[in-house]
Amino acid sequence: MSRHFRFHNLSNKNMSFAEVYHHIETFMKQNPQAQYRLMIGTDSQVHRKSTRFVTGIVIRREGHGVWACLKKHEVKRRIEHLHEKVSTETLLTEEVAQLFTPKRKQKLLQLIMPHIDEGSSFTFEGHLDVGKGQRNKTKIYVEEMMARLKVYGMKARVKPDSFVASCYANRYTK
Repeated sequence: MSRHFRFHNLSNKNMSFAEVYHHIETFMKQNPQAQYRLMIGTDSQVHRKSTRFVTGIVIRREGHGVWACLKKHEVKRRIEHLHEKVSTETLLTEEVAQLFTPKRKQKLLQLIMPHIDEGSSFTFEGHLDVGKGQRNKTKIYVEEMMARLKVYGMKARVKPDSFVASCYANRYTK
């Protein structure tokens, strides 16, 4: 199923994951001495007859730009229950994270390895649209969702540090 995912951004439509990976690799090759964060996150919006999920992939060169793309997923019903909605967002993030196989992540790491002494770095992050704040309704799900992402070797981020889910993907769920 995952090999049929299609991604897009403002410049490229209908990209396969192989094309997405190539863009990320090319972006990192431009400056292998930099610090990189590969981030994946999903947000959702309940509409009149459906729920729209958007998963974002962002590669960020700290202080020097980003390359990003999206994948949309529509469920033909309103998902009202908060746990189901947050759990589905996490599942969709996990599905995309799995596309970054150990071999693919290793290939990206090898790009920066010769420059570690110069300060290069690479982190793999999962951004969750949940928060620990007292007034945040999702706070009871934070630990569960974070644990799920850690299984994939991801550093789990929550609000306000989970901007791929809470800002980038959120912008395209409307």
